[in-house]
Amino acid sequence: MRDSLPPDLVEPDAARPFRIAMVSVHTSPLEQPGTGDAGGMNVYVLELSRALARRGAQVEIYTRATSSAQPRVTSAEPGICVIHVPAGPYEGLDKNDLPGQLCAFAAGLLRAEAHRPEGWYDVLHTHYWLSGQVGWLAAERWDVPLVHTMHTMARVKNASLAPGDVPEPQGRIIGEEQVVAEADALVANTDQEAGELVRDYHADPDRVHVVQPGVDLGVFAPLPDTADPGRQAAELREQLDLPVDRKIVLFAGRVQLLKGPDVLVRALGERVWSQDGGTPPLLVVLGGASGRPTAVRELEALAYQEGVADHVLVRPPVPQRTLARYFQAADLVAVPSHSESFGLVAAEAQAAGTPVVAAAVGGLRTVVEDDVSGVLVPDHEPETWALVLKCLLDDDERRARLAVGARASATRFGWDRAADEMLAVYEQARKHHAKCGRMEP
Repeated sequence: MRDSLPPDLVEPDAARPFRIAMVSVHTSPLEQPGTGDAGGMNVYVLELSRALARRGAQVEIYTRATSSAQPRVTSAEPGICVIHVPAGPYEGLDKNDLPGQLCAFAAGLLRAEAHRPEGWYDVLHTHYWLSGQVGWLAAERWDVPLVHTMHTMARVKNASLAPGDVPEPQGRIIGEEQVVAEADALVANTDQEAGELVRDYHADPDRVHVVQPGVDLGVFAPLPDTADPGRQAAELREQLDLPVDRKIVLFAGRVQLLKGPDVLVRALGERVWSQDGGTPPLLVVLGGASGRPTAVRELEALAYQEGVADHVLVRPPVPQRTLARYFQAADLVAVPSHSESFGLVAAEAQAAGTPVVAAAVGGLRTVVEDDVSGVLVPDHEPETWALVLKCLLDDDERRARLAVGARASATRFGWDRAADEMLAVYEQARKHHAKCGRMEP
């Protein structure tokens, strides 16, 4: 309702800032990534919005309300607000339940805009296919260009499912096809994703634009140089309550089959670790259950079955600045995902100066430069991962070289650059919309 929104969001502004409506139906950018449905997309939406706001844009992010205690509007920071739209029960719904709530969400979105001056928004940018469905309707109603970022695609995910994982339903595929057909511009994270949009979803190549996500290089940075780096690293581990005298492999992300933490647990159980009388490293898992509420307990049970329970430490996800410290404390960061459109964790870890061992899938092949910033693993076999991890952990000189390459590689990704490129995409979308027209005269 009009009187529930901050005055600067409803009164015309003589300076006329570029106004962007972001839609992220299923997860709020204010949620802690690493559990439930919150992940890299949350970081993407918030960090991109921040960079756009630094360029004078006004960004309003619509997301589904998940608590009656949430304020109608939260001013995240100057130039950015998050609007919580009631759509279905506050609790008890996950991403798979939300198609039935899209009508309610769309009604709330349209109602909010109806209380503003005509022509309030310049562009509508939706994230994930659920938001795209809502945006398709809103963009036509508002007569503004629709820009869509997929983040993940059902056909791509289904082509590389983890053992035991459930394929995405046909209804999602149809919904994605509809959004691809209607969007004025489609944003891909990598050239590979752009190709998948054209090949698997028959997207018009002229409407597909590659904008690589960024990394907050101020937050994710290596430990500062000191006269005694060993002592500095030891103190950091002590502060994080991690062992000082063990090699540490870090996994940060949602605990679900798609992300592959089970691959790492099984790798710890391989005989390669004991062949020379050694022991496996400590695997630190920073993440919460996603998809199944029992996912963390299942991972811990797997560690027990593999006989490596003493080598696996599971902790809840942490804020970005703390996550950066965990990256700095680790010897390696492992990203064994079965599918990734980009792989933000890998980029952030490299920015912190930590080499990454990643599956050679999707956007990880762009983020991780093989034998420069980390190592790409060709499969998801536990034996392969055990061999790669052991080889790197036994070679301090190589890890040091990769650490230097990791930081240099990460400088390719910046949110300010991403925002500049996204603004150019918005302009292309406006031209396409003006040329093709969505509304009848």
